[in-house]
Amino acid sequence: MPALVPTDHIGTIVWLGRVARPVGPDLLIHGEALAEMPLTFAGFAGEVHAGLTRPSCSRVTAQHPRGTEIRNTRQVSLVSAEELTAIAAELGLEVVDPAWLGASVVVEGLSDFTHLPPSSRLQAESGATLVVDMENLPCIEPAKTIETARPGHGKAFKAAARGRRGITAWVEREGVLRLGERMRLHVPAQRPWAPNGAVRETR
Repeated sequence: MPALVPTDHIGTIVWLGRVARPVGPDLLIHGEALAEMPLTFAGFAGEVHAGLTRPSCSRVTAQHPRGTEIRNTRQVSLVSAEELTAIAAELGLEVVDPAWLGASVVVEGLSDFTHLPPSSRLQAESGATLVVDMENLPCIEPAKTIETARPGHGKAFKAAARGRRGITAWVEREGVLRLGERMRLHVPAQRPWAPNGAVRETR
């Protein structure tokens, strides 16, 4: 029996990009747009977040001392076109450039994108498949980058992006992502976790 269920929820890739060099002393993100993105099991070659492993960061300090080598489950950063529009409106901007956020992929057409279930899959028409790790929490680097690009608008980013910052993911199946390609959402076939028995098993 399949453990993952294909859904009718389909998004379209409307932007691809990469951060080719680490955030510098100025804490600015230097992203650039791409036409396509070849993915291997290590992510996208030449992107700062690529690799089979990575040094642990502030997101997992409750589990590992900072800098510990761990499995890289945040090879790719995905954001929603609709959530970017909402962030831009709160910041008083016409648009938020995905490059300011260090995004890898912008997807249009999947609602409540930032809260996609962890371990769900986004599978492109080419077969390339990404596994959702978790919500990508807002941080200071995009705020500083936006403030530099659009003075007076970056400081409110963390509040505006709360619950809209997108997700991190890792490559389950290699392939090439392309602009205009569609991605289908596949979700785990399980009920919500109920440690105190609040939710009864119905299967």
